[in-house]
Amino acid sequence: MAKKRKFKLMDAILGTVCLTLVCESVMPTAAIGNTQYFWWILLLVCFCLPYGMITAELGTTYPSEGGMYDWVKRAFGPKWAGRVAWNYWINFPLWISSLAVAVTDIIAGMFGVELSIVTLLCIQLLYIWFVTFLGTKRVGESKYIVNLGTVFKVVLLLGIGALGIYAFISTGHSANPITSAKDLFPGLNLGDLSFVSIILFNFMGFEVVGTWANDMDDPKKQIPKALIIGGLLMAFFYVLPATGFNVALPANADWIGAGAEIVVDVLNALFATVGLGASAIKVLVIIAGCMFVYTFIANIASWSFGVNEVAKYAAEDGSLPKAFTKTNKEGVPYMASIINGIVASIIVIAGIIASFVSESFEAGFSLFFCLSWITLLVGYIPMFLAFLKLRKTDKDAKRPYKVPGGNVMIHVAAIVPFVILILGVLFTLFGDFTKDYIIGNIPLIAGVVISFIIEEILVARIKDKKVKE
Repeated sequence: MAKKRKFKLMDAILGTVCLTLVCESVMPTAAIGNTQYFWWILLLVCFCLPYGMITAELGTTYPSEGGMYDWVKRAFGPKWAGRVAWNYWINFPLWISSLAVAVTDIIAGMFGVELSIVTLLCIQLLYIWFVTFLGTKRVGESKYIVNLGTVFKVVLLLGIGALGIYAFISTGHSANPITSAKDLFPGLNLGDLSFVSIILFNFMGFEVVGTWANDMDDPKKQIPKALIIGGLLMAFFYVLPATGFNVALPANADWIGAGAEIVVDVLNALFATVGLGASAIKVLVIIAGCMFVYTFIANIASWSFGVNEVAKYAAEDGSLPKAFTKTNKEGVPYMASIINGIVASIIVIAGIIASFVSESFEAGFSLFFCLSWITLLVGYIPMFLAFLKLRKTDKDAKRPYKVPGGNVMIHVAAIVPFVILILGVLFTLFGDFTKDYIIGNIPLIAGVVISFIIEEILVARIKDKKVKE
């Protein structure tokens, strides 16, 4: 008798939510305002579902440690795979640096102090090298950190949402009122498309569902259900606290550039609606702030091993420098983690130095976080075309899970997310194409250009070779 599969639908749903839920994404999501509900529904249908099914088919048809890197290499060769590897990796130290800045923003906010440059740098570097140390250990050794971080995420996100709902019910007031259905729909301004990339970033990581297919009883039915239910749950966990933000403070795009201390402002406003005294509010804000900081540690601990393994794999294949291939006696790619720490350190140091030159660099969290999500999204763009090509050139491959539909539906499922990704990146960089917007976004545009130049230098050194079997 065949052994029964142990990975059930609920496991896939909870695993999906766990991997994709990060507290720091709530603030940029809340900046969208009331129209976020429209964007969530649209992108769940037009991006999340086809993206999840496509990665499920690719992951079960071509299982490997390289994942998306190998899929693109099979379709378009090693140079395009190298571009994927670079963008997938560089987003990680950028993410680490953005969280390092967020830590100091929140500490300054919850204690009501202005940190000196030396103190800022010391705290940021301490955070970077602590998570770097965790990245040199096997994921099992830091599972308690990750598990407690998950508990804190749920408590914080549900708590902020519940406080926002309570505030609205008790006062009847919202900083962003919905007076008609019109308030839920974006305007005709094309700059509104810049918000798309924020939600797209929250969806990234759904391809992991495809790797679970071989442990499911009926992946053809379970995978779509896991993607739909998991996507809805994830949207709930983001939208609920974002609604709390909306009730507390007027939402606008400046939230993204305000720094993570906006979290403290929201907490103060929401706790005040409960009728607590100033001393009690201060204590609760400090506790919640510490929980936020802890989740920033847990986030990196949970993702380090996976990202570093892909970087090692790509380096062994010649797409990244050989230094990434070094492992310790436990088989952990420790050098990849150390490189992450070095790059993140350089980024925050450069950010502090640049802040003396231009006020545009004041909001370090905004700059580094935006760079992180843009590079990640860019890395996913070739995957959708790779799916179409492999369907055409590798028809005989055994596909345990297959995206349903005929030729037209398959093309729609791939092209629509492909276009959405490009539009999201484009409008995040250039917004409404006005002079003021572009000048204000020069630090972000410059960061993307620098990343592109380094990427092409690395790609130029890649030699043609066969895909790893």
